[in-house]
Amino acid sequence: MMVTLALGLWGIRRKNSMWGDESVTYQLAHRSVAHIWRTVQHVDLVHALYYTLMHGLFKLFGGELLTLRLPSVVAMSLAAAGVGLVGHRLAGSRVGLLAGLVFPLIPQIQLYTQEGRSYAMVCALVTWSTYLLVRTVARPSRGRWCAYGLAMLLAGLLHEFAILAVAAHGVTLLVSGVPRPVMRAWTVAAWGAAAGLLPLAVFSAGQSGQVAWIAWPHPVQLLGLLAMAVVGVWCARSPVTGRGPISLAALALPILILPGLLLLLLLLAPIKPLFVDRYVLYSTIGFALLLGAGIDHAFRRPPTGWAPWAVAAAVLASLMPVSMHLRTPQSRHDDVIAIGRAVRQSAGPGDGLLYLSGRHRVWTQARPQDTRVLTDLALARDAVSSDTLSGTELPAQEIAHRMRAFRRIVAVRDAAGAHSDINAQELAKHRTLERYFRACTTKNVTGARVTVYARDDVPCPGQESGGTDQL
Repeated sequence: MMVTLALGLWGIRRKNSMWGDESVTYQLAHRSVAHIWRTVQHVDLVHALYYTLMHGLFKLFGGELLTLRLPSVVAMSLAAAGVGLVGHRLAGSRVGLLAGLVFPLIPQIQLYTQEGRSYAMVCALVTWSTYLLVRTVARPSRGRWCAYGLAMLLAGLLHEFAILAVAAHGVTLLVSGVPRPVMRAWTVAAWGAAAGLLPLAVFSAGQSGQVAWIAWPHPVQLLGLLAMAVVGVWCARSPVTGRGPISLAALALPILILPGLLLLLLLLAPIKPLFVDRYVLYSTIGFALLLGAGIDHAFRRPPTGWAPWAVAAAVLASLMPVSMHLRTPQSRHDDVIAIGRAVRQSAGPGDGLLYLSGRHRVWTQARPQDTRVLTDLALARDAVSSDTLSGTELPAQEIAHRMRAFRRIVAVRDAAGAHSDINAQELAKHRTLERYFRACTTKNVTGARVTVYARDDVPCPGQESGGTDQL
């Protein structure tokens, strides 16, 4: 737990950077609870509970960058403690200690330990529900089954795909051959969690356009998942003395493999792909348990020679560059602080501001001072008053008309080569820029470009220095 806490606090500000998804958390958590719940009727319903929790934390501790990320650090530290306890109950104190130490070293875990999103909390809840499962199977009671079902329900309310862990738990109980009364009690608890999650699943299905960006996983990502599965299966071959009706391998292998496999199988179905590795981040629980058991078996007898120690040192050394990279702005898809700074440095009083596309307005809303001197040419209603993430935009013709009234325009858009939205408003923006304006300068920042456009008879602006960028 302390190792996870230390790694989480190391470089937690990421050089005062914030990426787009965190910016959404930051903005929505600063709205009132009523505004949050009105907004999630249109978008991000699956994160409604998380935004409400973060709103309360911002009220208590202030809406700063540390407040945004510290809950994830604490949650992942609790998850590490839970992993250690599960390993201890299933295979002894050494395996528990090793699993708890391995868990925070996994690059994915380090990434989301410092993320202002719900995934660390989900991971913690799934870990402790797994611990409750192990304890309850050994000593069944109605109270423990209720606690297990409640923990899984809360995890699912923070992110729907947490419910896939219940399927993994079911496989564990089946292969372990638990008594029928235990299986019946688990079935009641599992269906209770699923029933509690059903309204969220039904209503959020109407917001499926939010996941339109999800495509086939990158081959490197698939290879990484396959490597974890192979290592996990290899470690499961290590003889581990069980301490109850459930063995470590019977618990860890399903939770490592099954949730990700179920999401991958959806890629073969005639529906939208839904696989994103962070949706099943909790599968790393199984990997840590198996790797901890494998290391324990390998070092059960004092290793002879220098080779085993050299391998262990090389693995730890190889993780250092990854750990350092994860604490830089470049480790995320974009950096809204850098984008806002580029806009501020490029703009002059009286310039127009244009987002290509309109959804990128979320990039600068966390720091409105960066765009204060600019006129948003496409905005009809701002995000708060319209109960949306990025506001609503004017009709295409009106956007084009407003653009022609300005001498210079600062355009915020995707990085080169990224997919751009295509609709009437976006077409009007691009055509008006091409016909009436010329590009002066472009600033490339992490995940975005900021370009200044000017009319032919207007000089291009010079560069302006900005101040410090902190929340």
